[in-house]
Amino acid sequence: MSLIITDECVNCDVCEPECPNEAISQGEEIYVIDPSKCTECVGHYDEPQCQLVCPVDCIPHDENNRESEEQLMEKYLTLTGQL
Repeated sequence: MSLIITDECVNCDVCEPECPNEAISQGEEIYVIDPSKCTECVGHYDEPQCQLVCPVDCIPHDENNRESEEQLMEKYLTLTGQL
């Protein structure tokens, strides 16, 4: 499943540059994650980099966007032009 940024976000700007898929961007009030680009860093890293750097732990899994490891890998391959 993709990740989501909750309203606990303090706009500290550390998550956006860590995303290898450029899935994180500034929303109207807080940062947002584009679920069509979020692979939870599958294909790039062993764990989601945004979660690792977030100082307030406001990036949980998005229960409304459930995806398997295989689906995330397929999305990674598509986003990187390997499919």
